[in-house]
Amino acid sequence: MTDATSLISLTYTSAATRLLSVGELVELIEQIRSRNERLGVTGLLLYSGGNVIQTLEGTADAVDAVFESIRTDPRHGDIHVVDRSEVEERSFATWSMGFRNVSGREVAQLQDFGAFARESVGRDLSAHAASAFELLEKFRVGVR
Repeated sequence: MTDATSLISLTYTSAATRLLSVGELVELIEQIRSRNERLGVTGLLLYSGGNVIQTLEGTADAVDAVFESIRTDPRHGDIHVVDRSEVEERSFATWSMGFRNVSGREVAQLQDFGAFARESVGRDLSAHAASAFELLEKFRVGVR
């Protein structure tokens, strides 16, 4: 069992209840970064055509608080946790929230991610968890 101060990583997917404009995305990311800095939460958010995959890292209390606000946010629907686990260190330690608006073409061109890219975010992604983490890692490296 994870205690409240353990460092955890939580990755989830969701579908936006409506498509967001670039301006709305920028405004949302600025709000996210400010809140996450206060709470000591880091991570990466990928958005593509209304689909979201995000990793949150921090203490269990902080990550759970942020995730609860996401679960109750009317902009998110069909939320599924891909993984929640205790970690030794952060993968996105220097980012209050890395962000990338990923085109469908970019996702489709990623080799070895075909099955993941074809899956609806509304389906259970447990069979594709490794691909989700590889996709996040590819963008973590490429976003710098």
